[in-house]
Amino acid sequence: MAVGIFDSGLGGLTIWDAVQARLPDQDFVYLADSAHAPYGVREPDDIYDLTVAATQRLFDAGCDLVVLACNTASAAALRRMQESWVPADKRVLGVFVPLIEAMTERQWGDNSPPREVAVKTVALFATPATVATRAFQRELAFRAIGVDVEAQACGGVVDAIEDGDMILAEALVRSHVDALKRKMPHPQAAILGCTHYPLMTDAFQDALGADVAVYSQADLVAESLSDYLRRHPDKKGSGQAAFLTTGDPKRVSQRATQFLRRQMKFTAA
Repeated sequence: MAVGIFDSGLGGLTIWDAVQARLPDQDFVYLADSAHAPYGVREPDDIYDLTVAATQRLFDAGCDLVVLACNTASAAALRRMQESWVPADKRVLGVFVPLIEAMTERQWGDNSPPREVAVKTVALFATPATVATRAFQRELAFRAIGVDVEAQACGGVVDAIEDGDMILAEALVRSHVDALKRKMPHPQAAILGCTHYPLMTDAFQDALGADVAVYSQADLVAESLSDYLRRHPDKKGSGQAAFLTTGDPKRVSQRATQFLRRQMKFTAA
């Protein structure tokens, strides 16, 4: 059984790449909704409708488990999907869970009261839509107390990365970190709350300083998903991967090849 991985663009490839390295025998179907990217500037209902349509496309492709490797979709659509849309025999997971687990050092199923954690000041870098939902702050508050979260909407970074303009992306990262530091001069930790941002980890770390712990989602999500798949051996495959896009396959393939620095081929969704 293939595992579906969905993103509005190419950022989710950081998740796929990390998981595939851990589980080379797992089958995957990756879907990039490139025709409607970026999601980070869209309204919540629009994000929900697009995410449902993409997830259904992956269900139709034979995926019983779909990972929303898109923070914007996870923040704006996942809870609503799980409550009113996802079929009983399917699972849709988001990318916040492993991040919250890592920061609070407690499992998602731990329903004990919130408690103090080591980190007290957290910088959250994400798309404007993700920041607007306050989903990260809400989920963190269920599990931890005394944590001050300052969010910075990073407009333009995803577009620059998708266009392959890493010089512009780095300049934007530094600008957004400067803006964050004006609000929170000394964060202890920083969350890269978009699956595109791991490609800019060095830029974030350099701008923030070596004393700030930077949490990158790709490895955290990959480890969590790998653990889940190991506990469900029925989902194991033969190591095949298909890459679909709602955009121009040739253009997306070129961008993906630049993105991962290896040959990638997308076909029409």
